[in-house]
Amino acid sequence: MSSSQESVFSEYETETSQTSKLLRKFKETPFVPIGMAGFAMVVGYGLYRLKHRGDMKMSLHLIHMRVAAQGFVVGAITCGVLYSMLREYMVKPKE
Repeated sequence: MSSSQESVFSEYETETSQTSKLLRKFKETPFVPIGMAGFAMVVGYGLYRLKHRGDMKMSLHLIHMRVAAQGFVVGAITCGVLYSMLREYMVKPKE
């Protein structure tokens, strides 16, 4: 590698940390953290309910929790797509 390429990579690595990349990505797509948080909440609730499921089979309980978590993530992705379409096509003035 030449010295100019090395300096570009080292500048890039020092200027952007993992936290700043994550914050920038959350600002670009606000529904990603909502989907991640919802998924975590459904999994947490599922683990809590695992103890108090009664006579429900384990496999049925896990299927219900998987469907709920996937539904929340798909809903967040759909809202994100609709939000980006609204922002790009409806709010921007015609050129």
